[in-house]
Order: sequence, then structure tokens, then C-alpha cells
Amino acid sequence: MSRFRTLAWSSSLATLALIAWGGLVRATNSGDGCPDWPRCFGRWIPPLRYHALIEYTHRSLVVVSTALVLVQAIVAFRRLRGHPRIVWPSVAAAPLILVQAVLGGIVVNTGLDPAWVTVHFAVAMLVLAVLVYVLVVASGVELPTVGDRGFARLALWTALATYVLLLVGTYVRARDAGVVFQDWPLMNGRLVPTLGGAATVMFLHRVVAAVVTLLVVWTAIRVRTVPERPPALVRLATLLLLLYLGQVLVGAANVWTGLRSWARASHVALAALIWAVAVALAVASRRAPAAAPAGDRPEKRPVGGRSLRETTAAYVALTKPRIIELLLVTTVPAMVLAARGMPSPALVLSTLVGGALAAASANAVNCYLDRDIDEVMRRTRKRPLPAHRVAPLDALRFGYALGATSFFLLAITVNLLAAALALAAIAFYVFVYTLWLKRTSVQNIVIGGAAGAAPALVGWAAVRGSVGAPAWVLFAIVFVWTPPHFWALSMRYRSDYAAAGVPMLPVVRGEEETRRQILLYSLALFATSLVLFPVGHMGPVYLAAAIVLGGMFVHRALRLWRERTPDLAVGLYRFSIVYLAALFAAVAADAVLPPGR
Repeated sequence: MSRFRTLAWSSSLATLALIAWGGLVRATNSGDGCPDWPRCFGRWIPPLRYHALIEYTHRSLVVVSTALVLVQAIVAFRRLRGHPRIVWPSVAAAPLILVQAVLGGIVVNTGLDPAWVTVHFAVAMLVLAVLVYVLVVASGVELPTVGDRGFARLALWTALATYVLLLVGTYVRARDAGVVFQDWPLMNGRLVPTLGGAATVMFLHRVVAAVVTLLVVWTAIRVRTVPERPPALVRLATLLLLLYLGQVLVGAANVWTGLRSWARASHVALAALIWAVAVALAVASRRAPAAAPAGDRPEKRPVGGRSLRETTAAYVALTKPRIIELLLVTTVPAMVLAARGMPSPALVLSTLVGGALAAASANAVNCYLDRDIDEVMRRTRKRPLPAHRVAPLDALRFGYALGATSFFLLAITVNLLAAALALAAIAFYVFVYTLWLKRTSVQNIVIGGAAGAAPALVGWAAVRGSVGAPAWVLFAIVFVWTPPHFWALSMRYRSDYAAAGVPMLPVVRGEEETRRQILLYSLALFATSLVLFPVGHMGPVYLAAAIVLGGMFVHRALRLWRERTPDLAVGLYRFSIVYLAALFAAVAADAVLPPGR
């Protein structure tokens, strides 16, 4: 079997190289590099000419790939008849590659007709898929005893969607529609352009690409929830994600460079590689047995019997509505300041809804990732996941769907920058804060506060389409406000964090150091709030509010540091919420006042 595996690797890699080189032939217009066939300019060794060498190398790869596929079919049929999952796909690849050769001739004779070019590429991808299937089965990828049919279906759908994307992309290339839009990621400055002719085809390509993006990202997330996290599946899903992100950048480079040869050729090569990895992942995931030992079964879903109202309430609770309200408090004032007046109601509504969905997404995913901690802490053990009112995987799906909806809603109804900032905030909160810092660093809430400060940037970008200096000062205010706000709360629940193993400042450094840090950050907050006065060209309303509110904040922090009374920490926490809302209300009020005030 080891020799057959080597043969399977050789035929798969040769076919992959053949497809990639075919993209180079097309990108460099080298299809007529050799005017005769099978020789080149009447010679078996081609002349040292650029196009001739490219075309003749392609012909050589055709011969090598075809020979390897035919040999693989013969070897499988003669020596591996006891392995039907290897024999029959290997045999099927032989006529497929011959059909592929015939289609290549048809493509040339029809003058590169887009329909035949697409069919030609479709069959090439089928040949590659069959060879990869055989390779995975013959390699005997080691998988755990726990199967996950849900992930297997997802991997299959991701592969099928990728195949559709490849075909649409091929048709786009064949119609020379790659630069029908001169900008990227927009299309003539819009997300939904005027359709018709080549513009419709290119728009369809980008829509399908967006759908595949969602599937690929979700696959990379979902594989990490499969019982025992099979290393082979995790590696394949991660590789698929990285390749796809690289493909997105190469696709953008095609537009930015005006379809330079290297960009076009790289796009085809990466497409074939992505397809091979997607097929390998789909095949490997379906090889996992469905049965699981009693002790290793996934977490059970909540037992039925809940009303629609209870279920809805549980999912709403996943989003942590109170936190969302606090985040949105910073969005509208940032928009008002950016507009120096009230923006259109439609823009405000779209931004608020998109921002709320983004925050809800981050919070739902946070609930999924922190469900073990939440079950330990008294303050959080009644949340939907520890209380078993929502299944963990359903919570993760819910959070992902909210995030995707937020991005597309903001991108379509507001602008792409606002959508990208909201998406970056989700990623920062999930990956940097929740997965990395929260359980490892005493600076978790300090650095993680950047996610909570992002709504100010989103609000400004929604109006201006850029991020100016005043927006960054608003961001800094929320960023510096977060540590004293949260540390005051963590002092109240110090024992909970200690039991859960979360290195919050009161647990690691003690309450004395926490009080000192709260005072220092309160002073920094006061100073930061005053910076907005010159940078944002604010008036007396804001200046008075910043001085009064900041003074009250510092006064409470000073009392907490001196008196060491537990109730003062709770009082400071509650006042911090009032402070943020009142300060940003002053921003909005100051911005709508006439210039003379």
C-alpha cells in the first residue's frame, strides 16, 4: 500500500501542477506558443522562446499527469481489489482525464468559448477531486473514535460551494470580465452595482465568494468543536482558511494590477489548491465513525419542553443586552460629533442595529467559550449555557450568524469601513481577550477594553467614511474608562474569579493594588477626556461636563483608595456607567449647538 500511496501522491500533485500551469498559459497568452502539435516548431525540444517554453511545459505536464493517472488505475485494479473505495475512483479517473484532453481540443477549436472553457475546467477539478479522494482514503488518515456528522455535512457543503465558486470564477476569466470593476472590494464604488452583461457575472462571482467565505470561516471554527479535536481535520480546516484568505488577497491584486500575469496565474493555482484541500477535508471528516464511547460523547442538547418565549429569552440573554446598551451609548454621540449635527435617522438606525448585532455576536461567542468559567462563578452560573437552556454548539452558531449578519448589514447600508471595524472588534474580543488574555494575563481587561471602545470608531466611520483624530480620542476615553469600571466590579466578585482561575487584578495583586490602579486610571481618564476639547473643537458644554464628571470620578476613586470600604467599589462601578453615558451625551449636545453657542 505504501507504494500505491506514493503513486497517488504523484498523480495528485502532477494534476495539481498541470492545472496551475494551465492558468499560467492562459494568463500569459501562451496557448499559441507552439503552432504545431505534438512537436513545437517541428522539434521535440522547443526553441528557447518565452511562450514556446510555457506552452510546451504544459504539454509535457499533460503527458506526465495522464500517464500517472492511467498507471494508478491499472495498479489499483490489479493489486487492490479488496479496497473498492480505492479501486473504482482510481479507475474512474482514467476516462475522466481522457475526456479532459478531448475537451482541451474543443476549447481550442471553438476559439476559447467561455462555456467550453468552464466545462473544461470543471472536468479538471473533478479529476483532481477523484485523485484527492483516493489519496486520503489510501493514506489512512488517523481519526478519533468520536464522529461528528454535522461537521461532515458542513465540510461537504463547503467543498460543493467552493466548486461552484471555481466554475463562476472560470467563466469570469473566460469572458475577460475580471476588471469590469476597477475597484475592490467595491464595484464602481458600490456593493451592489448596476447589473448587466459582464457586470452581472462578476457580481455573482463576488456574492458566491462571500458565501464561501462564511462557510470556510465557520468550518475553521466548527472543527474545533468536534470531539477530541482531530489533528488531521484541524490542520486541513486551518490550511483551507489560510489559503482562502490568501486567495482573497490575490483576487484583489488581479483588480489592483489590471490582471497582471502573475496575479492571474496565482489565482488559478490557489483555486486548485483550495479545492484539493476542501475535498480532502470533506473526505476525511466523513471517515470518522459515528459511534462514541459513553464518556466521550458531546455535550447534550437541552431537553425539550421550553416555550418559544423561554427559548427566545435564553438566546437574548446570550447577547448580554445590558452590555450592548452601554456600547451603543458611545456610538450615536460619535456620529453626531462627526456630522456636527444629527445624521440621517436611517443612517443612525442602520449603524445602531449593525453595531448591536456585532456586540451580540461577540457576547454570544464569549458565552460559548467561557461556559466552564460561568458555571463556577455565582454571578454568571444562571446564564443560558451553564443553566443548560441553550446547547453550546447552538450558541456558537447563533453568535457566528449574528456576526455575519452585522458585517453585511453595515457594509450594505452604512459603509465597508464601519463593517470592517465592527468585525475587527468581534475578532479582538473573541480571540485576543477571551481566548488569549482573560485566562492568562492580569492585563486582560486593560488590553481587552479596545473591543468595547470600537463602537466610537464605528459611529464616526459611519458618517465620515474614515477615522479622524476626534474618533481616536473617543476611543481612548472608553479604553481608559474600562479598567476602573471593571476592576471595581471585580473587587465585589473577587472570590468568584479566584475560584474560576481568572487572573483579575484583585486576585493576583490584591485589593490594595487594585484601588491604587483604579485611582491612577481615573486620573488618566480625566486627562484623556480633556484632550477631546482641543482635538474635537468642543465647546463649553462638553468642557464643563468633562470637568465635573471627571472630578466626581476621581473623587470616588480617591475615597475608595483611602477608606477601603467594599461598598465604595460597587458605588464606583455604578457611577462609572452614569459617567460614560453623561459624558457622551455632553459630546452629542455640544456638537449640535450652533457655532456661536
